[in-house]
Amino acid sequence: ANVNCDTDTQVTLALLDAATDKDSEVQEQVRKSILTLGKQQPDRVLAMCQDYLLKHPKVTTQKTAESFDTVVATDFIQFISCDILFASLKAVPDIQQKTESCCYCSFTMFACLLSLLFTVTRLFCFLFCCFSLPAALSHFSDSILEYLANLDKAPDPSVRKDTFSSDIYAAFEILFNNWLQSREPKLRLTVAEAVGSMCHLMASDKLEEQIPRLVPAILSLYKKNNEHYIISKSLCQVLDASVNMGSRVLETQLEALLFALHQQVSAPVDYSNPPTVKNHNEVLRCFSLIANSFPDRLVMFVLQKLENSNERSRLGSLAVLRHLINSSTSTMESKKLLILASIRQPMADHSNKVKKRVVQVISAMAHHGYLELEGGELLVRFIVQHCALPDTYQRSQRPTDPEEVTNESLRSMCDNTLHLLTTTVGRLADVLWPKLLYYLTPSQYSNATTPLCKSLIVLGNKKKNNQEPSFKIDFTREVNLPSPQTLMIRLLVNAAFPFNNRDHGAPSLSLLQILSINIHPNAEAVWDKEIAPLLTVLEESAAESLDKKEWDKRLLELLSKTLTALDDDKWVCQLAAESTRYLPTYNNALEEKSFLYRCIGVTLQHCYNKDLVKKQLHEVLLAARHSDAVEREGVAMGVGLCANSHLEGTLAKLDEFGKSDAFKKSPSIFNLLKERNDVEVEKVKSTLILCYGQVAANAPPEKILNRIDQDILRCISKHFNTKVLGIKVETKDLTMKLSLIQSVGLIAKAISECVKKQGYIFSRKQELITVMLDFIKAEQADALRTPVRQLVMSTCANLIPLDPAMSENENFDLLKVCINGVFSLPAETNTPEKTKEEEPLDPKQRKALYKDTLAALQELLKRILAKDPTPDGLQNVFKHIESWLSSGQDHERERAITATAHILAYYLDNLTVKNMVSFHNLGALLGRLSPRCSDPVPAVRAAAIECIHTLLYIQLRYEGFSLDYKDESVDSLLSLKDRLENPDHSVLYKTCSDLTKVMSKRLPQQQLTTLVFMLFEGLVDSQTNCCRASTVILNTLLKNRGGGLQDMVPEMLEVLHVRLQSVTEDQVRVAVGQTVLILASQHLQTVINTLVNQPLPYDNWISEMWMALGADPIVANQIMEMVMEKLSIMAPYVDKKESLMRGGTTKVATNQPLAMTCGLKELLLNGQSQEPAVSLFPRLFSCLTVRLGASVGVSAPKDSNSKHTASIHVAGVAAEALRILLARAQLDEVMKKLDEDNAWDAVKEASTHVKGVTLLARAMAKHAGPRLPAIVECLCPLLNNIYECQRITVTAFFSELLNHHVVTELMLVDVLMNNMMERISDPCCTVRMLSVRGLGNIAVGSPEKVNKYAKELLAAMSSGMEEKDDPDKLITLEAMSGLSKVLVHLDKKNVHLLAVYIFMKIKPFLENENDDIRCTSIHLMGNLSTFGSGEQVFKDQIHNVLVSLLLHLVDPNPEVVKACKYAMRVCAPVVGSEQITAMFQNHLHEDKSLHYGEFINDLTKYLIQDFPGMLNFYHISVIQFFKSNWPEVRAGAAMFIGITAL
Repeated sequence: ANVNCDTDTQVTLALLDAATDKDSEVQEQVRKSILTLGKQQPDRVLAMCQDYLLKHPKVTTQKTAESFDTVVATDFIQFISCDILFASLKAVPDIQQKTESCCYCSFTMFACLLSLLFTVTRLFCFLFCCFSLPAALSHFSDSILEYLANLDKAPDPSVRKDTFSSDIYAAFEILFNNWLQSREPKLRLTVAEAVGSMCHLMASDKLEEQIPRLVPAILSLYKKNNEHYIISKSLCQVLDASVNMGSRVLETQLEALLFALHQQVSAPVDYSNPPTVKNHNEVLRCFSLIANSFPDRLVMFVLQKLENSNERSRLGSLAVLRHLINSSTSTMESKKLLILASIRQPMADHSNKVKKRVVQVISAMAHHGYLELEGGELLVRFIVQHCALPDTYQRSQRPTDPEEVTNESLRSMCDNTLHLLTTTVGRLADVLWPKLLYYLTPSQYSNATTPLCKSLIVLGNKKKNNQEPSFKIDFTREVNLPSPQTLMIRLLVNAAFPFNNRDHGAPSLSLLQILSINIHPNAEAVWDKEIAPLLTVLEESAAESLDKKEWDKRLLELLSKTLTALDDDKWVCQLAAESTRYLPTYNNALEEKSFLYRCIGVTLQHCYNKDLVKKQLHEVLLAARHSDAVEREGVAMGVGLCANSHLEGTLAKLDEFGKSDAFKKSPSIFNLLKERNDVEVEKVKSTLILCYGQVAANAPPEKILNRIDQDILRCISKHFNTKVLGIKVETKDLTMKLSLIQSVGLIAKAISECVKKQGYIFSRKQELITVMLDFIKAEQADALRTPVRQLVMSTCANLIPLDPAMSENENFDLLKVCINGVFSLPAETNTPEKTKEEEPLDPKQRKALYKDTLAALQELLKRILAKDPTPDGLQNVFKHIESWLSSGQDHERERAITATAHILAYYLDNLTVKNMVSFHNLGALLGRLSPRCSDPVPAVRAAAIECIHTLLYIQLRYEGFSLDYKDESVDSLLSLKDRLENPDHSVLYKTCSDLTKVMSKRLPQQQLTTLVFMLFEGLVDSQTNCCRASTVILNTLLKNRGGGLQDMVPEMLEVLHVRLQSVTEDQVRVAVGQTVLILASQHLQTVINTLVNQPLPYDNWISEMWMALGADPIVANQIMEMVMEKLSIMAPYVDKKESLMRGGTTKVATNQPLAMTCGLKELLLNGQSQEPAVSLFPRLFSCLTVRLGASVGVSAPKDSNSKHTASIHVAGVAAEALRILLARAQLDEVMKKLDEDNAWDAVKEASTHVKGVTLLARAMAKHAGPRLPAIVECLCPLLNNIYECQRITVTAFFSELLNHHVVTELMLVDVLMNNMMERISDPCCTVRMLSVRGLGNIAVGSPEKVNKYAKELLAAMSSGMEEKDDPDKLITLEAMSGLSKVLVHLDKKNVHLLAVYIFMKIKPFLENENDDIRCTSIHLMGNLSTFGSGEQVFKDQIHNVLVSLLLHLVDPNPEVVKACKYAMRVCAPVVGSEQITAMFQNHLHEDKSLHYGEFINDLTKYLIQDFPGMLNFYHISVIQFFKSNWPEVRAGAAMFIGITAL
């Protein structure tokens, strides 16, 4: 142990030496190490620190002086003071050990501590942060005091306070004189705390001596420091020490003390900041200490401060007062009356913060007997008044200032205070009971009813259970209390509005039950029985869920049973009188006042004194504020209830009141223009009208029927209609209208009740209904400002069941006016414009009015339906609603569908199926409602699915199923509601499809047609979504059930045609096309027949239907087959005489083939038709090509309806169909070529048709070769068609095909050639011409085949040139042209024998007027010359035509000239003259000009030279041309004669 001590000593010395290190981290580590050692051996380390400081003063001083760095010195002080000493003391766990430690410190370390204090004080000029030493002294003092306080447990009982007094005083002087005035705030607080603790150990005389200096010094610290808790704590310790020793000097400081402490106690307390709370509590302790020595001065000071209106000052004063009342009970005993008087001033303060503090003071006073004193009732009233405070903020609002004391929080505090006073301060029971009853009846305390009742219940129960005499209240002695009658009626009215005024209903009823014996001795039994169930109802209800009407009824029954049980007419009469006098209390609470009127009515029922009844009725009618609707209705109900027992007297009083001075007006027309008292008179009349209605409703049924017409309706009419100068003038006052409507409704109800027991014909029923409907018609159509509509419909609903029954027209008018009058109203959210006459309703009122109006309409519809609960009756109602279902306004559709849902549900609930009748309008209803399942408004969608669900269950009932039968498929509709909440269109349409499957399953076949046609109407719904839904439902339905609708298909298509004309949505149009397609898939022939019979040209909508048929390849294929078959067997046209006057005929297209061609054209426009179009392409192509041929030059037929010729190009339709077919077959190159050549224009016209077909065949041959074999196969049989137009088309097509080599590749030459040779003998000239052309075309298309057919070709060409039935020589021309082409490829052996023959056949055509014939014949002659070289006969033939050729070198036609040049150049070798041959070869080129004169001149010389014997022949030949048709030829002939004559 010695070794360890030596080691610790060496370590400590080393650490102290290292404390002067310049590095701050080293210094910190040294501090921690010394602290650790100090905790283990505090006495040793403290002594070493002291020795070190005493031995090295220069070091510390020099160090701090050089750098003003006090870290080292601070470390030393901390080591020797707080850090070590505190650690050693605080480480001791219990008081026993702590006192031992304290004692040990006192004797072992206190000398060291004082020595250090003096040492440090000498160095204080440099040490500003010496916090730990004062803290150590403070803790030391506290420890000594604690030790002394527990001296009986101390190890050394001989220790006394004066043991340390001299040393403490020495330390006190150092701290007070040198350290307390430090500039360092924290140090000042530490010193102040130490000084406060040290005061208790100082000698009394020394303390007394220091108080004049000490108290001001501590008080001055409040201004110098922001943290006041330590100062207040120190001050409290100083005061405690001073008071304990009985200081006399302290009184001299009292004024300053009270002033400073009041400032502190008045400072706001931040409860989130603990030091401020502690400071507040310490200050209050200071006041308690002062109160013990100077109670009078302190109380006077506080009460004077209460007079100060400054909020903060008053709050502080009240806090002190409350503290004094609670903590200084004996001292304050004599001051009670003074305090009671003084508290009134702050009670009148307007600040809620002050009031809150006042309540706290009152609570304290209550617990100490203040409230039993005179004036204590004012404090109770103050509490009650503030229990009745209104809310500062609405429920959704919150205070912005967190420190604000709201009315709510103050009221809650008062509630709790009142409850505490009731439950915890037993002696207040007689103060509060029964005086609290006083506050129940004045209206200003209404909001305090709940806490008042609860307190009274507690007090009453306690007194009743304890059987205290004071429980029974003597109302004659307690003059300030309300009477039992007033109390009862007040509590009953409170119960009528149980959730008002902070849920005062249940407490009021409970209190009423407690007070029963005090109200009336006979009330206890009935209330014990009746009130408990009412309380149960309230416990299970909320403001929103309570049925107010039923609740009021039960309370009035309670009143009635009570009065019956009391059996005390005098008491009841007094109740009636007091209730009437109590009415003005509720002038600002009209609903409550209205209920009180009813209570008065019930009370008067039980009064036997008829004079009093009349008197009370008169007072009620006279005092009522008739201008207020709620009060008028309350008065009327009260009067009506009274009439239940006093019918005669009530009617007499009403009649008497109606004749009183209040109703007398001057009978002048000008009086209507005055507003003096008219308004009030109208309101009084309104009240009377309502009274008569309520009298009828409440009077005994056996007495009222005889009074309806004579007494009640007569008086109502008298008050409603005013006569001016004998003229009946109907009032325009809204109040009177409303009163009349309500009264008529009440009368109708009364009659309904009566007729259950006895028959009655209400003759004025229809008259009243008409008046009611006129009221609706007079209402503003674009706004809902009044409840007129609602009340009219409710009244009509009551009138409807009465006899006589309404006619069909009367029902119609009623429904039309009411439904249109409600559904057409603007949306609830639409705020109507402000008018001068009326203030607009607030949103809540407007919402309620809309809700009530719609509910009234629904009830009216149910009543009408109840009179005729059949499908026809349902339809009569629904037909007025259905047009609104498709309105463009969301709110109108929602109202319509909601009303429909209600009447259908009612119909199902009340359906009784006696016979197996048909629900014949099921289809119509489903058709109207099902499209609404995709309405844009979610509420509409949900209601629609409910309607359909109900309809299907109605159908099940009609089918014979029981009421409790559940159909799984129908119930599955309800599960679709969740899906309908999704606004995604695809989800909605899928849901509609699923819905349709259920409808389809349950729908009878006879209803299917109606449903379909209703869905057709849905195609033009105002909502696009519903249009689409209609198509989805329609198509799903037709897929499932459309097979049985064949007879209806034509009509369906007609309706679809009409509806399509109004459809603007592309998706709907597409879906309608799908509908047509579905019908076609089931009834193809019927659909096609219907479409074919539509007028031509087809309008856009019929065209769309045709096009839609192309969407299904199978259907499209069937239609194409059908069309091709019909076109092949039906006559394409008929010949009709142009007129009776003129001869000749016109080709007119037949309807069906033309219509089918148009339809096929539209069908092919659908891209989905490509597959069947391609598969049937050869047949379709052939069919359309032939149809095109049969349409050229054909007129359109006349429309069967208009008798006008249809504006349609017959051939154009076929051409367009053919063009679309080519597009579907993707023959783009063919189409491109045809477009470039304008082939489509050519093929449509008769004059160019052959050319157009030729272009078509050419394009097909070039770009669609592989398709030709099948096309040729289809066309071949048509060459034998009876219609030459079709033979022409086919022949022209084949003729052109032979012009292309592709036919050879496809091995079609033989087929085509055989067909062409067969057509050579065709009756039609054009066909023959085209066949010759085709034969000639083989030379171009298949030249290698020419010799194979040489014989046939030559024969055909020769025959063609001899054709007699060829007026235009077209066949001849084609024969020569073809032969010219053929000769190029024929072998000589095949032509040699016929060359001269052909030459001779050609010669006549050389002079033909037709340029083409001349040109072709000359060209042919040239080609033929190649086969005659070396033949004398052929040479002679050349010379025979040489003159003609020479002369035609000047032919006006350039082509003839070119042909002549070609022929002469080719024939030159045959002429037999080398010079002439050379001349022909050199000069006769087609592209070179010729000087004809020089040429003839030179040629003539060679002719004369080489053929002198032929001159005479030439002359004879030339002379023949003098009569030529062409002057150029005639001139050439003359020139030739002139030259040869030379």
